[in-house]
Amino acid sequence: MTTRDASSMSTLPPAGKANRFDRLLNVLATGLGTGYFPKAPGTVGSLFGPLLIWGLGTDGTRPWLAAMGGAIALMIGIPICNAGIRVLHAPDPGQVVFDEIAAFFWVFLFVPINPATAVTGFLLFRLFDILKPWPIRHLEALPGGLGIMADDALAGLLAGGLLALAWSVLGPIMG
Repeated sequence: MTTRDASSMSTLPPAGKANRFDRLLNVLATGLGTGYFPKAPGTVGSLFGPLLIWGLGTDGTRPWLAAMGGAIALMIGIPICNAGIRVLHAPDPGQVVFDEIAAFFWVFLFVPINPATAVTGFLLFRLFDILKPWPIRHLEALPGGLGIMADDALAGLLAGGLLALAWSVLGPIMG
């Protein structure tokens, strides 16, 4: 499902070199363990995204806060995902779902979160994340945690753009 290959692992420590801190970060990388769900771990991990945005109050009612949250999540997500790579010994482990969760800062950048927008934003994000249309797939090929985070950030932005368009047209119906 990924376009990355083993060559992107050359810049990472060899298998077995994960330390205790890496294992701690892996708890975050795997979405508190949701990434180990046997079926559709990315979808299961993504369920935390709208809940996180709602809980933090970082939705379209304060876009500056959502953008700041998204930027912070992207910056801390790269080393978190790199730790997941080292612990799980794979270039893009399916169990790493931090990227899916963090992408929701971008999904709800310009739209307030409510039950209708949460479901619509979730579905749009999963559609972009699974299909990976250009240029999302291109970003996925970046090395390590950068590629893991970048493709989902762009999928979140694209889903958020469509959600904002739907909100502008159907706002009264959606909220």
